[in-house]
Amino acid sequence: MRWNYLLIVILAAILVLPKNTQSMNEKTEQPDTLKVLWTSGEREVALKMVFMYTLNAKKQDWWDDVTLIIWGPSSQLAAVDTEIQDYLQKMKEAGVKLQACKACSDQYGVTDKLEDLGVEVKYMGEPLTEFLKGPDTKVVTF
Repeated sequence: MRWNYLLIVILAAILVLPKNTQSMNEKTEQPDTLKVLWTSGEREVALKMVFMYTLNAKKQDWWDDVTLIIWGPSSQLAAVDTEIQDYLQKMKEAGVKLQACKACSDQYGVTDKLEDLGVEVKYMGEPLTEFLKGPDTKVVTF
């Protein structure tokens, strides 16, 4: 009779206790590096989506390591729009790393301007491929 009672208590504990006791705020073994690939030349997409998420991802500690990669038409927009440039500076001050594809910025003739803004300009094909293939980085594209 005692064994039956003990078995009932154990089964009840298994059914009642949460399956995952780790809190949402505790760090997991999941990758904590985010690369945001910004390709759109549309200003509203940048200000109302890409930049909002990227900045908050860093400021709110959703990710430890956040990099914004400027690629394609976005490089031209970043080089000419002062509001975009101000937002990039805000992200940089918050700890977001800023990188740009050199092949793209050269095609638009804006490499020097991006470098003047504090953006690391380099050929990004191989690094992006490594990010996409690697298990330790998440990549989101806008």
